Amino acid sequence: MAIASITSKGQITIPADIRRHLSLNAGDKVEFLIEPNGKVCFMPQTNDVQALKGLFKKPHKKVSIEAMHEAIAKRGAQKG
Repeated sequence: MAIASITSKGQITIPADIRRHLSLNAGDKVEFLIEPNGKVCFMPQTNDVQALKGLFKKPHKKVSIEAMHEAIAKRGAQKG
């Protein structure tokens, strides 16, 4: 069982084995849930794919699949 202490500011350090188990890294967010029986659980906060909308600007020009394949092949030939 992992145990953590609460600081005077209400902060806790999540034990390393729990962070590894949940794949948590610095800056990640966790979500706390209170179950009907009073038990409190927490889990990594994940965003819905809709949260990514608008993250990238639309391209200035459209590129065909053929042009993409050609660029990939050209780039692959340069690395070889």
